[in-house]
Amino acid sequence: MAEPTKYLETSWRKRSDEAQAKVLKAIKELQANGEPVNFNTVHLKSGVSKNYLYTNEAVRKEIESQRSLEAAKAGLWHKKYDRTSKSKDVLIEAKDKRIAKLEEENHRLRQELDTLRRLLYEK
Repeated sequence: MAEPTKYLETSWRKRSDEAQAKVLKAIKELQANGEPVNFNTVHLKSGVSKNYLYTNEAVRKEIESQRSLEAAKAGLWHKKYDRTSKSKDVLIEAKDKRIAKLEEENHRLRQELDTLRRLLYEK
């Protein structure tokens, strides 16, 4: 009786190894294409069940580590490009000064235009 189970175990191990190879290949392809690596995208790309992805510890750890790397990259990007409220206040203040300067120039030019029109009509 031990003989038939030996073949089944060999078959199960082979299928598991093939599934793991598919998963690792899918992860590499997703990374190469710049797509997010998560359980759903790996499931769709590799054709392996989500249950397998969650229950196989090696595969699960690989997907989670890739997700954490992507999250870290996104965090660095946001840290670099997000403005703090203080820097936003400084930017708003600079723009307000610019607007006030342009409004003053606009008012001066309107007065100059009125003066020139008056001179033109007097002639």
